[in-house]
Amino acid sequence: MRHLKAGKALGVTPSHRRAMLRNLVTSVLEHGRITTTLTRAKELRKPLDHMIGLGKRGDLHARRQALAFVKSKAAMANLFGEFAERYSDRDGGYTRIFTTRRRKGDGALLAIVQLVGHENDPFADDKPKRRDKSKSGKKDKSVLEDVAKEVSAKSGPSEEENPK
Repeated sequence: MRHLKAGKALGVTPSHRRAMLRNLVTSVLEHGRITTTLTRAKELRKPLDHMIGLGKRGDLHARRQALAFVKSKAAMANLFGEFAERYSDRDGGYTRIFTTRRRKGDGALLAIVQLVGHENDPFADDKPKRRDKSKSGKKDKSVLEDVAKEVSAKSGPSEEENPK
């Protein structure tokens, strides 16, 4: 049974899987974009998003947690410098996955994993439409009163003004 076993096994031992994900995360943080298999790319999203969240926090504890996972000084510099600033107003979804082709040897689907806003990002100009959270769903009473006055003015005189 697979109770409490989250994520894919990826055909390797747990220690190999952890090392592989650490290396993939470090490579993405260094280069901004890597090519890997689709299954590995999907498994890569969670630890990569967690590392960027630590980079956004930026405190000493977050730095130590990230250093325990990421093993490159260049990746750490990017994580707590450029990426922390780039994603400061973004709540999640820092990666984008594109499927590209099948690998010739074993037919595995290959994918490109890149960080949103990378220099080769084809969707960098597309900004998501965000709702303004400061406005509440309830309308202001003055607006409702103005609309009521306009409707009554267009409908003509009421029965009180035009008795029968």
